[in-house]
Amino acid sequence: MKLPNGSRALLCVALGAVLSAGCTRIVDHQGAVLDEQLVAAVQPGVDTRDSVIGTLGRPSFVGQFDQHDWYYVSRNTRQLAFNMPHPSEQTVLHIRFDDAGNVQSVNRTGLELVANISPSDDKTPTLGSHRSLFQELFGNIGAVGQQGEHAPTTDNPNGN
Repeated sequence: MKLPNGSRALLCVALGAVLSAGCTRIVDHQGAVLDEQLVAAVQPGVDTRDSVIGTLGRPSFVGQFDQHDWYYVSRNTRQLAFNMPHPSEQTVLHIRFDDAGNVQSVNRTGLELVANISPSDDKTPTLGSHRSLFQELFGNIGAVGQQGEHAPTTDNPNGN
């Protein structure tokens, strides 16, 4: 089938747009949206739990073992097509309260705490014997009901 010259050009442009749209960079945000002015407004010795909730909202999570620690986590990631997303920006705001509920300290960290973990893609090393599936399934056949080497016989319990 023969296409007019204008249709070929239009078809090439449309095909190029479809192919390039699949390779665009994807930007995503996860966690809290932290406004710099609001974060700077939280002051140790001045603010309380209620004022922090009023300023920043509920925390992303509270310390598991100590309810005095609140964390606000914000992360921006980028990825290209089907690749794994990589963090481009991260903020972890750690607010510590004293026993009375007043802000004791405000600490802020960024991408320096992001760790790149590469799990073993072969198999997980384990301790113990290395037996195959068939050895695990059928290894005890015939062993049930057998006595050990040094077990006393029922004929003469004194071993004489």
